[in-house]
Amino acid sequence: MYGSVTTQISRMVFAATTLFCIGAEFATAQQLAHNQAPAGANTSSPIGWVEFCENSPRDCNVPTLKPANITLDETSWREIVRINAAVNKEITPITDMEQHGVVEVWSYPDNGKGDCEDYVLEKRRRLMRAGFPRQALLITVVRDKKGDGHAVLTVKTDRGDFILDNQAAKVLAWSETGYRFIKRQSQETPNRWVSLGGFDTATVAVSNRK
Repeated sequence: MYGSVTTQISRMVFAATTLFCIGAEFATAQQLAHNQAPAGANTSSPIGWVEFCENSPRDCNVPTLKPANITLDETSWREIVRINAAVNKEITPITDMEQHGVVEVWSYPDNGKGDCEDYVLEKRRRLMRAGFPRQALLITVVRDKKGDGHAVLTVKTDRGDFILDNQAAKVLAWSETGYRFIKRQSQETPNRWVSLGGFDTATVAVSNRK
């Protein structure tokens, strides 16, 4: 009986947490659509990605695929949250200049150290290994709350776009980050990047918290 009650309470807590994280405002189709980041025309690939592909061709020489979103349920949400938290905990933040002696290097943090792009690459790798579709895991370039260049991972789901970020403990809806969105990978191929128009979510995030 105790185990049964505990399980029920755990499920209730998870359900409440999930609703908070994905936002009760996403209850209608129109609101769900609003929570998709507005992708635009093709744009240039970050030099860090280009150089990463030169060093890791197997990650980039991949077939073009049809766009796909993750079906967000209790199981998939738990796995996304778990992997995000694990990478944030396991990797020690360090700048590329400190680690490599150059301003910008995108690489897997196999030595346990890295900057924002390295966190993103590792989360993407682990999520794909867990069975999530590549087309739903998109490296994204933003301006953070300080106005600095930053990289996050956009996870596209049937309940909207969510952001995995080494600067935030929680997985947030993209509109709740307070970031300015610059560009991201297309869903069809990681080697094509699309503009996000510099969409500033700072006002949206503040409005949603009122």
